[in-house]
Amino acid sequence: MSEDDAAKPSIIGRVAFFAESGLAGPYTRPVSLFKSASTVSLLTLASRITGLVRDVLFASVFGVSALTDAFNVAFRIPNLFRRVFGEGAFSQAFVPVLAARKTEAGEEGAKALIDQVATLLTWALVVVCVAGVVGAPLLVWAMASGLAGFDAAVVMTRWMFPYIGFMSLVALAGGILNTWRKFAVPAASPVLLNIALILAIVVGAPLFRRYGIEPIYAQCMGVLVGGVLQLAIQIPALRALGLMPRIGASFKALGDAWRDPTTRQVLKLMLPALLGVSVAQISLLINTQIASHLAIGSVTWVSNADRLMEFPTAMLGVALGVVLMPQLAGARAAKDDARYSSLLDWGLRLVVLLSAPCAIALLLFAQPLVAVLFHNGAYQGEDVQRTTVALMGYGVGLIGLVAIKVLAPGYYARQDTRTPMLIAVGVLVLTQVLNFFLVPVLQHAALTLTIAIGALVNAIWLLVGLIRRGSYRPEPGWGKFALQVLAGVLVLAALLAWGSRHFDWIGLREQRFHRIGLLAALIAGAALLYFAVLTAVGVRLRSFMRR
Repeated sequence: MSEDDAAKPSIIGRVAFFAESGLAGPYTRPVSLFKSASTVSLLTLASRITGLVRDVLFASVFGVSALTDAFNVAFRIPNLFRRVFGEGAFSQAFVPVLAARKTEAGEEGAKALIDQVATLLTWALVVVCVAGVVGAPLLVWAMASGLAGFDAAVVMTRWMFPYIGFMSLVALAGGILNTWRKFAVPAASPVLLNIALILAIVVGAPLFRRYGIEPIYAQCMGVLVGGVLQLAIQIPALRALGLMPRIGASFKALGDAWRDPTTRQVLKLMLPALLGVSVAQISLLINTQIASHLAIGSVTWVSNADRLMEFPTAMLGVALGVVLMPQLAGARAAKDDARYSSLLDWGLRLVVLLSAPCAIALLLFAQPLVAVLFHNGAYQGEDVQRTTVALMGYGVGLIGLVAIKVLAPGYYARQDTRTPMLIAVGVLVLTQVLNFFLVPVLQHAALTLTIAIGALVNAIWLLVGLIRRGSYRPEPGWGKFALQVLAGVLVLAALLAWGSRHFDWIGLREQRFHRIGLLAALIAGAALLYFAVLTAVGVRLRSFMRR
């Protein structure tokens, strides 16, 4: 079959698609989306495991103090900009346009777009990084004006702000590689940041202490080194595909990139996406600001709960979103609405299947998770209790947090970044109204609970919108499937609730390996029991391994 023929969806192809539950694109060879998602998920698991090692070491060495709050705030600032400019608005606008350009104009046209976008992005990042270093005091004040370690946070922000430049270029490289279905390198690169931060704790902190520098500042150097390594690992993969961006260093090159119509299309899509992502980050900024005015340690307790919440959201939601985005964009470019809807249905069923038990674990098994992972060294029992209640708040809305990662790409693939932005604005208002009433009662735990409730509302809103416009048509069997998952979840919940209450997880602090073994046995047993019940009630797990 010629490339031109492959670019046209055929009746035979569509029949084969439904008959085999396949997801072979009309413009590429068949590829298992489950396998791709599993690859991303496993590499994300490696990233999260090394991240947990990093966090456990950090908590054990530095504990909870004004300086740990300062570091968490300082690290959030470049992360906030990275999520807005890099992985957020930029990726949401760039990947669908790049996928469509690849389908319509081939690799040569896609390469031209990559060069133009890379030129504009690099120039913009230089300006943003310089402004961030100079304006660090204002940024820290906007993020956490009540911070006890304000001056330390300013210094740390200046050290770490260039991280946004490296990570935004990593997002560019990741968008390119994911569009060419090379998922491994972008998914594996966060491991390098965690390794750099671990080395900064083990090697850098004692070295800094020897020279009379506060040891926690070694983490700032670790962040910068991690950013450089993550960018460096993308280069061989891009070169192997012949897609290494050529960045124009002259004002003429910048002007040419600015005038390119396809580049301007990306910028046009970025504006509402920028507003939408900014809304989510504004919510985070407000919550951090609130936490900075609560008890010392509140920022760290919420940050540690964030780390554990991000474990399932990254493994499930981010992995599915990364794999689905180029597939959805390709189906949309080929005007294959049936395939587009079926992709969303497959993703949402996986969300329910895998995130429901994780949500129950956060609600009923939060203390064992926090105690085993963080209750070491300088991290005290009170810190475990405070982190536990924050983590339980996330459990309320975990399904929503994961589902958004699948539903939002359904809009971005249609080059509609405006609708998710408007929904995000509505959810921001809702979460802050809830904060007004709940923070005086629940303190820092309210900040995670309101985000969870907002995520559920956001996901439902996105889902209803896709159904109403006819973009997504739920396939038959959802009611039966929901009851089957509920049966598995109830059995899993009984085991985890018993395990959480039966053992004194805080009192077992000195029996570290015994506590780790108990946790591993209960989690493994709960997972086996869950999938055994699903199999017994008729869920065909192999049906999710679609092509």
